[in-house]
Amino acid sequence: MKNLRLRAARAAKGLSQQGLADLAGVSRQTINAIEQGDYNPTIRLCIAICRALDRTLDDLFWDGPGE
Repeated sequence: MKNLRLRAARAAKGLSQQGLADLAGVSRQTINAIEQGDYNPTIRLCIAICRALDRTLDDLFWDGPGE
């Protein structure tokens, strides 16, 4: 499943995939794969992305009831 919340949060901060990748310490391809739903990131990477975007894990990665 695509991670549209991550993509929207990245865009809201004015970051490209490369910009977010640089902040999180991964490749642009990794960010693209996460956004496309092709890669399930480690909790460590999820936290790095959340910190870079000033969001919580709930905001970006964990589905609530009915999602």
